[in-house]
Amino acid sequence: MKSLLPERVRTWIIRGAIFAIGGGFVLASYLFVYSYYTVKIPDTNAYVNSQATVIEYADGSEIGRVGAEDRTSVPLAAIPMNVRHAIMAAEDRNFYSEHAFSPTGILRALYHDLLGGSLQGGSTITQQYAKTAFLTPQRSIQRKIKEIVIAVKLEQQLSKDQILENYLNTIYFGRGAYGVQTASQVFFNKDVGQLSISQAAVLASVLNAPGYYDPANGPSYLKRLKDRWKYVLDGMVKAHWLTAAKEARISFPYIQPRVSSGSLAGPKGYVVSWIENQLQGLGFTQDQLMQGGLIVKTTLVKKDQEAAVDAVAKHTPADPQGNLRVALVSIKPGTGEVVAMYGGQDYLKSQLNNATQAIAEAGSSFKPFTLVAALQQGISLHSVWNGTSPQVFFDPGSQSPYPVFNYGNEQYPNVNLLDATANSVNTVFVPLAIKVGPQSVIDVAHLAGIPSSVAMVASPSVTLGVASPHVIDVASAYATFAAQGIYAKPYIVSEVLGNNQGVLYQAQEQPQQVFPSDVMADLTTALQTVTSRGTAAAAVADLGRPSAGKTGTTTDNASAWFNGYTPQLATTVALFRDNASESLNGIGGLNAVTGGSFPAKIWDVYTKEALAGEPIADFPAPANIGGTDPTPMQNAVPTLSPSLAVTPTPKPVNPPKKSVKKK
Repeated sequence: MKSLLPERVRTWIIRGAIFAIGGGFVLASYLFVYSYYTVKIPDTNAYVNSQATVIEYADGSEIGRVGAEDRTSVPLAAIPMNVRHAIMAAEDRNFYSEHAFSPTGILRALYHDLLGGSLQGGSTITQQYAKTAFLTPQRSIQRKIKEIVIAVKLEQQLSKDQILENYLNTIYFGRGAYGVQTASQVFFNKDVGQLSISQAAVLASVLNAPGYYDPANGPSYLKRLKDRWKYVLDGMVKAHWLTAAKEARISFPYIQPRVSSGSLAGPKGYVVSWIENQLQGLGFTQDQLMQGGLIVKTTLVKKDQEAAVDAVAKHTPADPQGNLRVALVSIKPGTGEVVAMYGGQDYLKSQLNNATQAIAEAGSSFKPFTLVAALQQGISLHSVWNGTSPQVFFDPGSQSPYPVFNYGNEQYPNVNLLDATANSVNTVFVPLAIKVGPQSVIDVAHLAGIPSSVAMVASPSVTLGVASPHVIDVASAYATFAAQGIYAKPYIVSEVLGNNQGVLYQAQEQPQQVFPSDVMADLTTALQTVTSRGTAAAAVADLGRPSAGKTGTTTDNASAWFNGYTPQLATTVALFRDNASESLNGIGGLNAVTGGSFPAKIWDVYTKEALAGEPIADFPAPANIGGTDPTPMQNAVPTLSPSLAVTPTPKPVNPPKKSVKKK
């Protein structure tokens, strides 16, 4: 053993033996020697130089970072002596004179651990750096021994100044700040070189337990911090780094309020978190994302993303209840590239992404699926139907009458499919779904982009959108329409580069022609009536370019959608509440909230801004499937007696909640 172990290591074992207790020392010594030769010290610069995953827009500008510790490294020479002394006074006053670990401190910790007490620290600055940089937070004797071994090897490889520099650049100070430079900015809005002794003592104090000493958590936390701050200053006096007279003149400093910041704050957080979710789905591990220095190139267009956030911020109505959810997803037709996404107002307040995770009834957003099924079966847009309200049909699924009402009980006695689409006539689209077969409608929805995970029942109600998809699902389907029948799976990660710029992943688009071009030409012709003279015409009148789309409003106004497209861009906007049964009525002062109101206006403002400077493109001319004659279809589906219909009672507007002050 003497011939293998360095002299310093043998000295430490001998010193440990003096303080050890019987057989415990034998076991500890064996574990130490074994670990010394089996535990390899990681690269001493790996943690300090670990890099975050950088997420970029399509143009290469930065969106945010995944797993990035908020850290800026500085050389030891840039860290004033008063800062170094304050931290050593708090954590390890004998740092420069002692070895990598303190046998007395370790044995005291082991004594408590073996007796079943709480696990103890007993760590020097070198040990703390070893633990922070190279080990997990697990608390066990085995990890403690690894910590000691790494600390010993660090001391053999690095000078005391190098260890202290690395420690000061990696240790956590709370509030998301790693390293003394970033902590100086977060707590005092200063560079570390500008800190006073009092401010240095505050940073030294919070190191012990950042959350426990953060004054932003309340008055009791401030008192703890002040007590710890005094302890640090007293320690500096005892170590002769500060005179008692000077300490007496030092007052407690002002500390900046804690602010919600970082890569996940605000609407951007939903984008960053969703990209992280997609990366994990592509096989990238959490460790790779946290420290791998990856560069993630996305499909997001900066101008479009900013337009989405701006449109929602300016045109989301006031909500007396305070639980309104807004979502927007914009997709490039034919490629599946997600160019903009709005998942919520602030990710730090709610982590449910309204665009990709929340669901809501789609309402009349599903009617185009029925229209496609009809066109595929040769039914003309010029065919004439009975749109009176109410009408009662037989539902073979439930084996019962199915009453249908138009919105506001509007009457359309003889109406062709163009006008029925423009005005979203329920009493036409339900018999149309029965005529083509509800399963055909579901098949069209799946081909367009609604995933099979969205529950749809083959009944007449499918055309009225009783299913609850994600907003991104519906946006994908309308992107298929905009691309004239070409479906492309939506994606947001286009390329991933390693820290050496090597390509680790590259998206492969696989567009498929799922609908004939003539069917799509007629569908778009019908959906153009919605924006030119139908339910969304007023909201999008100033767009200044050809558009098509469909409003989506549920029976009880529980959700409101607008799904619109131009040849270059397909975008879905939806408003709904946490509880799918709660009505939107009352928001923005409206008694009835429809897809043609706030959702269509947000879509209009977004689309104008996103397409500013882009050429105006036209849709294909109609194919006129089935001819242009007004073929009568009023009796295409049998009806039951109107007496079986019960007029629905309108739901009252939700009254504003009164604020209650806590006593």
